[in-house]
Amino acid sequence: MKKYLMITFFLTQMLTAQQGSEKISLSFENKTTVEVLEEIEQVSSFRFYYVDSWLTDGPLSGNFNQQTIDMILASLFRDTEINFYVLDGDKVILTRNNAIYDKVPDFFSKVDTTQVDSTSAERPRETVPKNAAPVFYQEQEVVTERPVETIRIGREDSDQGKRSYLLSGYARNRKTGRPIEDLAVVVIGSEKGTSTNAEGFYEISLPAGPNLIEARALGIQTSQYRVIMYNDGELNLELDESLEALQEVVVEGNKISNVEQPITGITQIDVEEIKTIPLVLGERDILKVALTLPGISNAGEGAAGYNVRGGRTDQNLFLLDNAVIYNPAHFFGLFSALNPFTTGGVTIYKGNIPSEYGGRLSSVFDITTKNGNSEKFAGEVSIGPVTGNITLETPIVKDKSSFLIGARGTYSDWILRSLDTEELRNSSASFYDVVGKYSHKINESNDIEVTGYYSRDNFSITSDSIFNFSNRLVSLKWDHTFKNEKNVASVIASNSAYRFNIEFDGDANGDFDLGYRINETELKLRMKSIFGENHIVNYGLSGKLYEVEPGNVDPLNPESDIASLQIPKERGLEGAIFLSDTYTISERFALDVGLRYSFYAALGESSQRVYEDNAPRNEGTLVEVRDFDTNEFIETYGGPEARFSARFSITPDFSIKAGFNNTYQYIHTLSNNTTASPTDTWKLSDLNIEPQQAYQVSLGLFKNFNDGMYEVSLESYYKRSNNILDYKTGAQLLLNETIEADVLQGDGRAYGLEFLVRKLTGRLNGWLGYTYARSFVRLDSEFNEERINGGDYFPSNFDKPHDFSLVANYKFTKRFSGSANFVYQTGRPVTFPIGTFEFNNAEFVAFSERNQFRIPDFYRLDLSFNMEGNHKIKKFAHSFWNFSIYNVLGRNNPYSVFFVTEDGEIKAFQSSIFAIPIPTITYNFKF
Repeated sequence: MKKYLMITFFLTQMLTAQQGSEKISLSFENKTTVEVLEEIEQVSSFRFYYVDSWLTDGPLSGNFNQQTIDMILASLFRDTEINFYVLDGDKVILTRNNAIYDKVPDFFSKVDTTQVDSTSAERPRETVPKNAAPVFYQEQEVVTERPVETIRIGREDSDQGKRSYLLSGYARNRKTGRPIEDLAVVVIGSEKGTSTNAEGFYEISLPAGPNLIEARALGIQTSQYRVIMYNDGELNLELDESLEALQEVVVEGNKISNVEQPITGITQIDVEEIKTIPLVLGERDILKVALTLPGISNAGEGAAGYNVRGGRTDQNLFLLDNAVIYNPAHFFGLFSALNPFTTGGVTIYKGNIPSEYGGRLSSVFDITTKNGNSEKFAGEVSIGPVTGNITLETPIVKDKSSFLIGARGTYSDWILRSLDTEELRNSSASFYDVVGKYSHKINESNDIEVTGYYSRDNFSITSDSIFNFSNRLVSLKWDHTFKNEKNVASVIASNSAYRFNIEFDGDANGDFDLGYRINETELKLRMKSIFGENHIVNYGLSGKLYEVEPGNVDPLNPESDIASLQIPKERGLEGAIFLSDTYTISERFALDVGLRYSFYAALGESSQRVYEDNAPRNEGTLVEVRDFDTNEFIETYGGPEARFSARFSITPDFSIKAGFNNTYQYIHTLSNNTTASPTDTWKLSDLNIEPQQAYQVSLGLFKNFNDGMYEVSLESYYKRSNNILDYKTGAQLLLNETIEADVLQGDGRAYGLEFLVRKLTGRLNGWLGYTYARSFVRLDSEFNEERINGGDYFPSNFDKPHDFSLVANYKFTKRFSGSANFVYQTGRPVTFPIGTFEFNNAEFVAFSERNQFRIPDFYRLDLSFNMEGNHKIKKFAHSFWNFSIYNVLGRNNPYSVFFVTEDGEIKAFQSSIFAIPIPTITYNFKF
């Protein structure tokens, strides 16, 4: 009997093997998957079991000649979630995502069966055959408080046996289509989590099997997903806005990004955070909020320009949708040139600047304009005592394209005309800015964005002079996501221009019209690729053309004695290639390593003066004037720029970070003012003026408390700079044909310690920041006329050792809240007269060493009360009132100190911007 059983068994096995190796010839074109399977059944002995809804509609085409069923199905289901298993030689079981095992997988032998991890050791099972099917393991349930969507990722590979897989994708606002930055993607019940970048991209490693993940961000409805991981895959999130965004007083933040991200010295500002902060004249101001954060300061109240970690005002790169803004200020710095209603967010890099950015030493202010509403018409309006603001959004093609336009202007002239002082009544001051953005989602793989911006300031402090300056920019960006969604390309083209003009019409013999202009055009290709679970690589190249008209002056009328003068045009070409890798070595250790190589060429047509070596530059040391033809290289500069940052997590909510970078800057400002001025001019590097360079190292500790309710950071830095441009005493910087003989290039040194505490949630929220920082300059030479302060380091104009800021919001009810802002700063350095002396029977004033003294310390307290309308959803508009008092204490903070000689006696005076409390009322409504 046993003999017959053995013979029967072997015959069965031989028959099964023959059926499994059956050769099939098949040809089909533009067929659905079901149709292809039916054709296989007609020409072979195989029968299929499946669920119709799992299979795609096609169209499929193929040609197979004498191929096995395994080879045909492997080709047919490539790039799908369908697995197959051949049972009993002629039955083909199709499953979605999961694989069927005919033996115990290897990884079961590696797991302690008394303590099985349900999310990694046990593979989920699921199959519902069309006709009949065996019973398989069921997917484990993840217990949640409410039903959530179940999403299956990838196709299980029975030969792989991995314990975790990579999930990545993009998060977008379902209503507007724009990326959601700083969205927290966390695994419920574990310490795993990540956050989206500026493009809405995220990446996270998850255990095999079921996981419950949650996506949350400020103004976005929190969503949960039951994700079953079978293999690496993508999950793109389309999320809805939260009605709670109407409250906007609560300062939410990403609860893990400050600890987890490897980049050092990065600061992000959410526009919603600044709505309740009291500011001068009721104008919501994004960049003024940046001044309350550690490491960012300016020379004083009402000063234009920003000093980041001891850097000069010209060492900051301001980008609006990838295009440069040369003067981001209105009204001498009292207002920023950015419309808060159209701005989506601001990311400030002050430590490790990503390798795709270059051309400035100290920082990058990456400002993005939000996309318009692609579903319905919407808008926001603000009316204040000095300024008005309106923003409108409308869909062009619903859910695909939209247009946003924002306009802001001041009507301050009526205030000046109502004043008692005749000089002020005859003065005028106004500004306006307009920004527009068109966004179009062509398909799932292609998006385009076009942004245009223009701003203009006009002011006349005296009746005989009219000043005006303007910014203009346009940018175009095309984003393409490749089929595998692990490669993204962006092509960016931009053009920016800045100009100023001065008309003087007070003296018939001295009337003139003076102008200046700078223009730049840039083209950039930026790529992002994901390699495996641990590498996000950014790479690309860029090219930029500078055109500078250094100045021209013409007489206003024939009677003027002013002669026409045109300073020759300057041109320069800047290029770069960059590469960076965000490398997650483990959950505790991550690197952000980048390299940028920049190249600069000063271009002709130009005439360059050549001076003697080892001699001061003046007319006496001039050797020759060398002429260069159009587009001829005058001088070239360049070099590698390293960008390195590392993060080590001591615990999931406590990390230490370190960074190093070096940068080149090929463009300089010429200014002998203490602060940035609209009449400061930009100068390109050339034969005589070398590019600036800087090196910075930083080290910081980052800690979260109470499940992310509190963020604490302590970061230190040290920075060295070379070839910093300064001026000789008494130098004329405007309309100077031999400017290289009146400027100096020296060294800079800065170091500091930055401390920040943020409370992100609760009725009371806000932040406290403190910075201890020093900034020094050295202008040394072997020649006395090129040496300042004996060649020793002296404090820079913006050296302020102590800077303390407190911003606090308290929510009394859902509609009523209060805010406070307190600032204290050490007075900035100044140079004082210290005596007089006589020479050739004439009396002269003797001054101290440069910046030897300081003006009095600065402090200010601002308060505001905020009242919102009711939060009914079905109403035309939601309103918001802001009542603010700027400088509540009436502190007479000095802006500058100057000296006047009266009756042979030198007297000191100080000027202030706001010496009394300034109350304002602003009304906002959004529809």
